[in-house]
Amino acid sequence: MAQSKVAYGKVAAPARPGVAVRENWISFRYLTGVMVLLTLVSIFHVWSRVEVIDLNLKIGETNRQYKEQQQENKRLRVEVASLKAPARIEALAKGELGMALPNDQQVVLVK
Repeated sequence: MAQSKVAYGKVAAPARPGVAVRENWISFRYLTGVMVLLTLVSIFHVWSRVEVIDLNLKIGETNRQYKEQQQENKRLRVEVASLKAPARIEALAKGELGMALPNDQQVVLVK
């Protein structure tokens, strides 16, 4: 008897219809919850990427405007320097306003 083999057959448990439906329902609710969670995470990811792209576009536009303003500032500085030139002021005074350099009797020293 020690050497004898005992063959056991596969015995199926009696079918309980309520347990199978309940397990399927729990699985369905679990999978539905996971799908909703994945959908929300995906929507958040797409939204965040769209925001990053939008901010990058705004940064690029702001940088472009900044460079344009720098160029305008340089141009205006050159214009101011040319308008302040003593030779230009003297030419305008003599030509358009009819002024002349003062002689020695017209100069009054104030102490």
